[in-house]
Amino acid sequence: MSNGPKQHWNRIYADKNPQQVSWYQSEPLTSLQLIDSSGIQSDEALIDIGGGASLLVDRLLAAGFSRLAVLDISEKALSIARHRLSDAAEQIEWIEADITGFCPPHEYSLWHDRAVFHFLTQKPDRQKYVEVLKSALPSGGHVIIAAFALGGPEKCSGLDIVQYDAPGLLFELGDQFTLVEERSEKHLTPAKAEQKFSYFRLVKK
Repeated sequence: MSNGPKQHWNRIYADKNPQQVSWYQSEPLTSLQLIDSSGIQSDEALIDIGGGASLLVDRLLAAGFSRLAVLDISEKALSIARHRLSDAAEQIEWIEADITGFCPPHEYSLWHDRAVFHFLTQKPDRQKYVEVLKSALPSGGHVIIAAFALGGPEKCSGLDIVQYDAPGLLFELGDQFTLVEERSEKHLTPAKAEQKFSYFRLVKK
């Protein structure tokens, strides 16, 4: 990743189609279930961190959500999603940014992150992420973070990651967040490799 994270992820999406990347899900069921469990309304603002070419935004649009944002460091990933959604893409707030330097333009009722936080192997980057998260959510706002579980992969796309259980995640996020739900998932990659994920749903105090 000598050229930086943006170049790394743009190259990944240039070299592979979205159905070939290891994190691809044809149906993001666990995320959708946790979003439903949060109880947020369809007219509340929701941001998908690292959403890229994920199909989550498609499913949320179909479910009637009207204030959706997708943030990704890769313009290539975002362009794939925008092309796929065609005219419906105009309904989405698309944000090309590194999450550690993101300045939220407004508050979001729910923050969803599947497999971004676990790439932050340096403590200063994790601290920046948490500060952005705090600034983006009001009190009572919801957080869903999915990361490789203990015993899961140690790398992804050639990059080191940090595995998390609930105590480890809560230590990083600090005492402003309360864990309300945790789920395990065995994700099967397009190459038929099994990856252990943990999903955490939290609420900002």
